[in-house]
Amino acid sequence: MDEAILGLLITPIILFMILVAPIWLILHYRSKKHIGQGLSKEENASLQELAEKADVMAERIKTLEAILDSEAPQWRDRA
Repeated sequence: MDEAILGLLITPIILFMILVAPIWLILHYRSKKHIGQGLSKEENASLQELAEKADVMAERIKTLEAILDSEAPQWRDRA
């Protein structure tokens, strides 16, 4: 009886070690390598472009708030 249970446990373990574990390790270290490389040139350029657009939008918001402050001083209290 113990041999049957042992056989039932060993078979999935062997299949895991032969099939799943090597694929798991390869994918794990491939992802670690990709993370270690950082952003690609295209990703970095896109990030820089988004940061510049965010700066422009922040300036526009400041300008709009200044206009609203001068023309409708109570606009902040309405919201």
